[in-house]
Amino acid sequence: MKKLTLETLAKMAGVGIATVDRVLNERGGVSPETTRKVLKAAKEAGLNRTLPEERRSPWQIEVILSSNDTYFFKKLAVDFREVANALGYQRLTLHRTLISESQPEKLAQHIITSSHKRNGLIIFAQNHPAVYKALEHCKNKGLPVITLVTDLPESQRLCHVGINQLQAGRTAGLLMAKMLHQPGEVMMVSGRVDFSAHRQRIEGFKEVLQHRAPHIRLTEVLAGQDHPETLRRLLEQTLAQSKNIVGIYNTGDVNAEVSEALARHKLQGKCLYITHELYDLTRRLLEENILSFTLDQNARQHAQLGLSLLLQGLEEGLLPDTYSDGKVEFKIMTAENVD
Repeated sequence: MKKLTLETLAKMAGVGIATVDRVLNERGGVSPETTRKVLKAAKEAGLNRTLPEERRSPWQIEVILSSNDTYFFKKLAVDFREVANALGYQRLTLHRTLISESQPEKLAQHIITSSHKRNGLIIFAQNHPAVYKALEHCKNKGLPVITLVTDLPESQRLCHVGINQLQAGRTAGLLMAKMLHQPGEVMMVSGRVDFSAHRQRIEGFKEVLQHRAPHIRLTEVLAGQDHPETLRRLLEQTLAQSKNIVGIYNTGDVNAEVSEALARHKLQGKCLYITHELYDLTRRLLEENILSFTLDQNARQHAQLGLSLLLQGLEEGLLPDTYSDGKVEFKIMTAENVD
């Protein structure tokens, strides 16, 4: 077998002989990417010596979340920090940014700015032309981006991490249909309807309920667009006009407003009430038999999958499946299985 020379390794790695010498003898001055190429070539060639450990700066990863005050996003921000800490500061540096859902242009500009400073992005964003243009800019730079919770299916993202929102809505519809046997009206409530996640939940809910419970009439979707007073007014109008509310499905984080409206109209515990996320308020409503079910989308698993898939892409070049690798399983919570 011919002796393995620095020249041979240099050709295999596509670098100069001096670069190979600096890497193998740990003299420094070589970029992390080039160091990986040289060490990979040495391993593939079967170099019979102890190779130096690969040294590189930690990956600079940014998570961009909604600045709204909902339980889910506050929990998500904490979970990303804790998961990143467990992975170690030598492996990644996590940057967390909160931007209002009502400012897509500001979000788009921030994405472009971050694309010049970060190795990868994990973002929560709404469907907006400026956001799509910013993600196209990231794609052209070779910067991997993962969408979170709400997908942007026509964007150039690495993959999506989140629950199947349509399936969650269909599950809520099935639960409602199986438990409602008398005729009546079901109210559909949403904080926002300009996000695909909420639209998909409503779509799935309506499809199943209309098919399985034709004796139930659905009201128009009451959407406060994150304005509590607007939602309270819509709830009051609907409850005052309807004489036979038998169910409520809430896709968003407006359970305080819904439960208060039910109390005013003496409907607490008298109609089937389904919502999303398990937190202090929904836990209490379950325990008091005001809330029937809540579908929890597991913030911790979002953080774990998002960081894991992004690191695999950065470190190993792995391309995840658009949906299956980042799919988060939601849980149906009742008064009997809350911790």
